[in-house]
Amino acid sequence: MKRHVFAAALVLFAGLAAPALAQEPTPRGVQLPPYEISTLGNGAVLMLMEKHDTPLVSMSAVVRGGALGDPAGKEGSAALLAELIQKGAGSRDAAAFAEAIESVGGELAASSGTESIGLGASFLARDVGLMVELVADALIRPRFDPAEFAKVRTLAIQSIAAAKDADPRDLIGTYGDAWLFQGHPYGRPVGGSERSLEGVLLDDVKSYYAAQTGGDRLILTVVGDFRAADMKQRLGAAFGDWRKAGAAVPAAAAMAAVQGRRVLLIDKPGATQTYFWLGNVGASRTDPARAAQTLVNTVFGGRFTSMLNTELRIKSGLSYGASSGFDRLSQPASFQIASFTQTDKTIAAVDLALATLDRLHAGGLNADALASAKNYVLGQFPPTIETNGQLAGRLADIVFFGLGPEDVNEYAKRVAAVDAGAVKATIERDFPVSGELAIVLIGDAAEIRGAVKKYGPVTEMKITDPTFAPPGAP
Repeated sequence: MKRHVFAAALVLFAGLAAPALAQEPTPRGVQLPPYEISTLGNGAVLMLMEKHDTPLVSMSAVVRGGALGDPAGKEGSAALLAELIQKGAGSRDAAAFAEAIESVGGELAASSGTESIGLGASFLARDVGLMVELVADALIRPRFDPAEFAKVRTLAIQSIAAAKDADPRDLIGTYGDAWLFQGHPYGRPVGGSERSLEGVLLDDVKSYYAAQTGGDRLILTVVGDFRAADMKQRLGAAFGDWRKAGAAVPAAAAMAAVQGRRVLLIDKPGATQTYFWLGNVGASRTDPARAAQTLVNTVFGGRFTSMLNTELRIKSGLSYGASSGFDRLSQPASFQIASFTQTDKTIAAVDLALATLDRLHAGGLNADALASAKNYVLGQFPPTIETNGQLAGRLADIVFFGLGPEDVNEYAKRVAAVDAGAVKATIERDFPVSGELAIVLIGDAAEIRGAVKKYGPVTEMKITDPTFAPPGAP
């Protein structure tokens, strides 16, 4: 979800030792067990995977739309809805809904992303009826209690303000996307801003719910200890009559990459550290080169021994950590580099990050680095799809993005097939050059204002501004 996991007895990689994987041209990877897929009359997609090793059942419900469906000026509507559907649904108020989950040791949580609202649940197999009932109530029969809405909205606003006041590290990506994707739907804050949240009323959330949720938007995946025929009947009875959404599924067009540099300086007076974000348009979830992109990013900024972390933390001591990564959505989202440093080390740290990006483009990856990245990526993949919940989420991800089981079954083969030519091509095409970046810095402007002008035209805003984009930004 911005910023959207399948299940069963997994066949782990054969020859997991690093040397064996490096020499094996077509390693046998994780294989998805059989699953059943069907569609209800209202358009809801069901994916069922039996897994009888433990008496647990996990469920993932994904509703297409998410923050893309937020009305202009009402950003955060989807996020507030995701919180509110957990605060009372069906015959249960907020306390009774929470008690129903806790009384059987279950788990249920909802969240919103750029392109969807998701709800995950995990219960003992004996309580699967209650799980389906609660998920259906949350999605189809939310209570929209005014008092609970007021609490949810107030907490959302206070959480943003608290992060700005203390450690804004978790917010810099939101600032970065807003600065990179100016005027584009991917630049709108998924959780809203202080200003937009203040303007969202309960009636706005109800209107969003009517327009942007419905059975035709729903993907249901269930993994665990059940019989598929019984579960299909349960889900059909619970969700088959959910009406269709009142509006078309919102979608975003691809955006061209940023040309040149532009700098956003967010003034946090008295800050002892500068947080910085360097980004450009990256690659989508379905990009054919995503295996090569993952391997290159692993070496560049995706693990502790990466180029970025080695330079900024291990060698220079300029930061406690530096990383890079691709956000994966239906259209190319951001590729970003992020780190932080002491205020008086700002220029040294940003310069070193840019120089490391230049080194990636100049030198690429040698054979040893590529082999190491393959071993690391293949070793890290199986634990991401071990549990029922992870598997249910991955199945939903496959349907959401129009992929098939080969997304998992052929993962090891795709990784193994990446060669020097593919690495070179993806660096040139998918990784930005240092002269073409949207740059965001959060720090004490009085201390760094003059120095950061070297990176490009500077626009300023204050950390206390109630938005994530400067005044006048499209």
